[in-house]
Amino acid sequence: MGLFNKVVTMGAIAVLAAVTCALPTTAEAAPYKSAKKKPAAVSKPVRAKRVARAEAARPSFGQLAGLRGTEDTLDLKSSVALVMDQDTNEVLYSKNPNAVLPIASITKVMTAMVVTDAGLPLGEMLTVTQDDVDTEKGSRSRLRVGTQLTREEMLHLALMASENRAAHALGRHYPGGLDAFVSAMNAKAQLLGMHDTHYVEPTGLSSRNQSSARDLATLVKAAHEVEIIRTLSTSPEFVVEVGHRPMQFRNTNGLVKNPTWDIGLQKTGYISEAGRCLVMQAKLAGRQLIMVFLDSAGKYSRIGDAERVRRWVTEFAAASPSTLGASIESTLDAAEDAAEIH
Repeated sequence: MGLFNKVVTMGAIAVLAAVTCALPTTAEAAPYKSAKKKPAAVSKPVRAKRVARAEAARPSFGQLAGLRGTEDTLDLKSSVALVMDQDTNEVLYSKNPNAVLPIASITKVMTAMVVTDAGLPLGEMLTVTQDDVDTEKGSRSRLRVGTQLTREEMLHLALMASENRAAHALGRHYPGGLDAFVSAMNAKAQLLGMHDTHYVEPTGLSSRNQSSARDLATLVKAAHEVEIIRTLSTSPEFVVEVGHRPMQFRNTNGLVKNPTWDIGLQKTGYISEAGRCLVMQAKLAGRQLIMVFLDSAGKYSRIGDAERVRRWVTEFAAASPSTLGASIESTLDAAEDAAEIH
């Protein structure tokens, strides 16, 4: 079986069983013991206890397609992975690199590309409106309707803290509106040669925003050339004035604070259909590398995968150039053989 080229929308997930709760009935009268009447006890109102709804874990598209069963020599927890030398485009490691999956908030890297390409004034004030509220996933946001921030602040929060309302507001304030913005996203993808990629909105909340690891590596390489995207995406934290009070936001990727990492660009992402996702540009063992991890199952497993790759690259860097090349080639062959087993 060859590598997956496309992953289509799967069938509907089984409907959850309704959880019912019987409300307590009125207390029955006590049995008669004496002819003498006793004053009736005043009962306290009985409050119905809240019952948490049981929610079945929603499988990701990668899980439904059987990608999580793919074995690889680094024992990565991500269904899809790609490690590429930024300078030479040499692929050092890959796992299902052509599989097309939802990419969640990795979408925001392209959102930033379109905003910066347009050369719109970064100091212009943008307002969060009801149109920016997530009605698809019902996700929360710290940016209330009516919040006003500059375009640069919105871009900062979208890249660093993955703020969905900020990303949506950036698209909505694009010349021609949201539809024109999404068209520009797809046009940019085609221009970069990202032929497995399609966008329908600027946040990544929609599972119809899809791409492959190879395409995303291309995007990261192009985005890394834009200084403001490098700077904002790797900022550890940022404070903005919201309603005349300071509000602190932190980077969704804790590795930006890790002294053992030299990260030039990063973006995390998560929706249930996509699993945990991560793209990064980082300098490891003297090489500028691009890493893509999609559909990771655990909350911290994408970070664990990045650490596994870092250790792998560091170990081979100590070898001679010929040994390094042979080791990488051997590892790649083993990973590709494993990818044939589903």
